[in-house]
Amino acid sequence: GGEGASVRKTFANIIISILGSGVLGLPFTYRVSGWAVAATSITLAGGLSYYCMILLVKCRDKLSSNGGHHFIQTYPDLGYHTFGNLGRQVIEVTLLISQAGCCVAYLIFIGHNLSSVFFPDSKYALVIAILVPLEIVLAWVRSLASLAPFSIFANVCNVLAMAIVIKEDLGRLHSTGEKMATFKGWQSVPFALGVCIYCYEGFGMTLSLQASMRKPHKFARVLGLAFGLITTVYLVFGLAGYAAFGEETLDIVTLNLGNRDWSTKLVKLGLSIALFFTFPVMMYPVYEIFEGRLLLNKWFQRSVVPSPRLLAAVTGSIRGVVVVVVALIAVAVPGFGTFISLVGSTVCALLAFVFPALFHARVCADAPAWSRAVDATLVVFGVVFAVYGTYQT
Repeated sequence: GGEGASVRKTFANIIISILGSGVLGLPFTYRVSGWAVAATSITLAGGLSYYCMILLVKCRDKLSSNGGHHFIQTYPDLGYHTFGNLGRQVIEVTLLISQAGCCVAYLIFIGHNLSSVFFPDSKYALVIAILVPLEIVLAWVRSLASLAPFSIFANVCNVLAMAIVIKEDLGRLHSTGEKMATFKGWQSVPFALGVCIYCYEGFGMTLSLQASMRKPHKFARVLGLAFGLITTVYLVFGLAGYAAFGEETLDIVTLNLGNRDWSTKLVKLGLSIALFFTFPVMMYPVYEIFEGRLLLNKWFQRSVVPSPRLLAAVTGSIRGVVVVVVALIAVAVPGFGTFISLVGSTVCALLAFVFPALFHARVCADAPAWSRAVDATLVVFGVVFAVYGTYQT
């Protein structure tokens, strides 16, 4: 059958949906926790995320083979077929918070990078204030297809940024040879784990990526290869950044590059432009969930829906308000590293470990004892970690 995505395309899509700007916070994580803790956290977060993505796929396969008529395309669908309406709602809200969290991180990122290029002396809030009206206009673009090229551009810029940072690292390594800490105490472990879990966030995409494959049975292998590559990139990049800048490593490593030459300025600009256009793509599911809820409202169906102009005005205003709220959070949070660690240790940990393990325990109740023990461990780990991570940050 010619339908469906090839193995190669799926591999690329997995990498695109997971590898994000979080990677630029990894060198800082190495600095805060020491290289041994950071490297262990990256490997552990990657291994567990892979295992749990496979759990989601197993649940879907099991539910589809039982009744056969269940069409489970998304994570919330799986929630619905496992725990009913509550399941769907909890997953929707958690995904919503994690997507919005990503968008806040994008704005912090763009704000810092652009202000380092154009307004080195002023607060990055200024940049965010300029961006908000532009993002609101973009939020009114109804079709995602027109924005798709920008997310590809974002990935190209990400890779370029990493290449320039590594080139810079190699140059500095030769001259400085900073001494690197191995371990900086247990209190830094939750921070490191939070950032690393954030860096593997792509759970909203897992099921639809597998469903879109021409040969879905090959998904586990493709996912494994993609995770292997991503984990290697994370380990090398984080270590290289820390090795170059040592105790001066900043929470967004591109800020360490200064503005010496055009290539560093170009990377900061490119990344910022790319993320600026990826922002509406990331926000899209957030708007969809809000608008979907509104459409269920009887009054709304009666009074607003019949008039296309009124409907457009209402949904447009809601999108505007959501963008403003996200921007206010971005200005209020203390730093990129702290923020992504918080998102990682709360909503991302729930989406990555707790929910997949709960679903698996419920759907595959006949699984071997060891796998049920793993499910229980994941749930406990995820919940304890979320509570502790929140309390600490």
